[in-house]
Amino acid sequence: MMLKQFLAAALLLLTTCLAPVQAQILPLLDQNPSSLRWYQVRTPHFQVLYPAGFAAQAQLTAQRLEQVYKPVSASLEREPRPLTVILQTQTTIGNGFATVLPRRSEFYTTPPQDPFLTGTLDWLDQLAIHEFRHIVQYDKGLQGITKVAYSLFGNGALSTATIGMPDWFFEGDAVGTETLLTRSGRGRIPNFDISLRANLLAGRRFSYSKAVGGSYRDNVPNHYVLGYFLTTNLKRTIGPAAWSQVLNRYYRFPIYPFSFSNSLRRTAGVRVEDLYARTMSEVDSMWRAQQQGLQLTAATTFSVAADPKIFTQYRYPQYVTDSTVLAVKTGLGDISQLVLLDKQGREKKVFVQGLVNNPEMLSVGGGRACWLEFRYDARWGQRVYSEIRVLDLASGELTHLTRRSRYTTAALSGDGQRLVAVRSDSAYQNRLVVLDARSGQEQRVLPNPDNYLYIQPRWLPDQRTVAAVLLKPGGKTLALIDTETGQTRELLPVANNNLSHPQPGGNFVFYNSPQSGIDNVYAVEISTGQVKQVTSRPLGAYHAAISPDGQRLAFHDFRVEGARVAEMPLEPARWTTAAAAPVTPPAYTDPLLTQEPGLGTIGAVVPDSGTVLPSLAVSRYNRFNHLFNVFSWGLVQSPDGQGVKLGVRSQDLLSTTVAVAGVGFDQTERTGNVFADLSYQGFLPVLDLSVQHGSRRTTGFVDRGAPSIAPAPTAGAIPSLLLACACRSILRAPNTWRA
Repeated sequence: MMLKQFLAAALLLLTTCLAPVQAQILPLLDQNPSSLRWYQVRTPHFQVLYPAGFAAQAQLTAQRLEQVYKPVSASLEREPRPLTVILQTQTTIGNGFATVLPRRSEFYTTPPQDPFLTGTLDWLDQLAIHEFRHIVQYDKGLQGITKVAYSLFGNGALSTATIGMPDWFFEGDAVGTETLLTRSGRGRIPNFDISLRANLLAGRRFSYSKAVGGSYRDNVPNHYVLGYFLTTNLKRTIGPAAWSQVLNRYYRFPIYPFSFSNSLRRTAGVRVEDLYARTMSEVDSMWRAQQQGLQLTAATTFSVAADPKIFTQYRYPQYVTDSTVLAVKTGLGDISQLVLLDKQGREKKVFVQGLVNNPEMLSVGGGRACWLEFRYDARWGQRVYSEIRVLDLASGELTHLTRRSRYTTAALSGDGQRLVAVRSDSAYQNRLVVLDARSGQEQRVLPNPDNYLYIQPRWLPDQRTVAAVLLKPGGKTLALIDTETGQTRELLPVANNNLSHPQPGGNFVFYNSPQSGIDNVYAVEISTGQVKQVTSRPLGAYHAAISPDGQRLAFHDFRVEGARVAEMPLEPARWTTAAAAPVTPPAYTDPLLTQEPGLGTIGAVVPDSGTVLPSLAVSRYNRFNHLFNVFSWGLVQSPDGQGVKLGVRSQDLLSTTVAVAGVGFDQTERTGNVFADLSYQGFLPVLDLSVQHGSRRTTGFVDRGAPSIAPAPTAGAIPSLLLACACRSILRAPNTWRA
């Protein structure tokens, strides 16, 4: 009732205020539709908020979080305070983050099709470990002077204390944790470190500053890769609690330059530069040993027009004719674009795509190409669709085939008449869907009672059957699915093998596998189930495609100057019998498997025993009862972002209400003021309320020679009161997301 009265008063002020004033504008936050109803489940250490329709997965996520609470915390020797986790279901972007401004973690629940991000793990399981590790890193700071600063200034001080810590530590430590505590994780995926491997094997060992700062010419691996190896190297050298000791020293007094490096030096006897040099030497030797004895397969590379001095990639080839392929060109000097390559070395720019949802999903059939693009809601920033685009390669006509849809992958049939797609809805349900490639109408939705995740389906030449990777609780398998009957036939046993990119051709289904320790193309014979290794490349071969005449295989071959499209003849007699995949892929973290303290308590992250866990109590979460959530106090950032003031900052967990109140000093006017700013962003119009009270300093000028008027005050104070309310109706530009 009080809220309704407040909103009514705000609207009244908006329509009756006659003074020419402007309300203070607070930052706009990403919102969910106001009609969404929220619920919550609680465990001893977590509150999980979720929208209506996501109850089953929320229960599972809450219990998984509680399961990993101690194992994820163990090596940093800090069990965090209770945490709120928000499950965002309206977006088709798979992502997640953890923050202390205000303190929470958000999981974007649509499972991505990218096999090099999730491996063989369930998406929400991976987020539970990776993002919670970030919370442990933050809460590790509640000691020494950092704890005193937190008491005085709140989470703003805790966030500020981490400024001296490099990004590579945060993400590398989290990747190492997900690798140690699960059967998969990015540390067990060869594609994760392929850029670093390529540089070292080519003799390109950059300086530490370049490895951290990046380059506009060379391919410098990101902070996830760099951090994984640096953080793991220290743990391999000193022990699993090495970073706990470093952070203990750092957080006691973190506010001087090079405090992180100094804490590392005083704890482990090495500076960050020394740790970097030592790590690069070790992994260089490890990867050179891996290259010894490799029997490489020959391939012919398509000539390209790229500058060899600037990192440029040509990936995801799809045959258009027997002599031309369509590929995605990207690089440090080129925006992502579709190009045609032919065997005469000619390159033709075809089309610049929009905000592509995973470029690996490029597909060609019947002279047309299709892919998926993100489409952002104009008002609700948390609602992001994934829609199918189809391009006629002859005419250049682009068709927006679907609108306001949630497809995560799509592939054209060979004749270009039908599409097979995976649809992931807001309830975490995945469906294989057949669509008309001309109208976009769904023709058939296949049953999926066990809700397995279909990954990268592709049509067989019969235009009826599709091949797809299936992610099950026990791992991945490769399967054929009849789109008329829904009948599924598994070609490979379910295993902890990161299969990807299936491509039917003749009596085979080609696919990618890292089972040799390097990603390569393999083939399983449909009639017999025999598995052969087709390619053996030094760094990795990806995304197989079969020429229309069935005589050649194209793929992109990674190299230090960027991936290139390569081609080889299809000669099954030359293929070698594939060695069995290891039960657990090797990782740089393996020496820690007998030492990591969390391993003894975590159990199976993805249990396949069918155990039914007891249900947690569910209650409605009313956002109007939780509008205010003060997270910083004392010195806080001013609403205009131009300085700090003395006051409090508040933001509710669902990011609908932002408030700042306090006192400040205007350096220009040399006067003080009191202010309060409130923005409610949960409705279609954004409601802003701003109240300020302060003084202005003025000066009166008189004729000193022959005064004709009474002198004015030379430094009189004119008090002022500003009260303003405004509505904002906003249209949002597309956001930028970091993977």
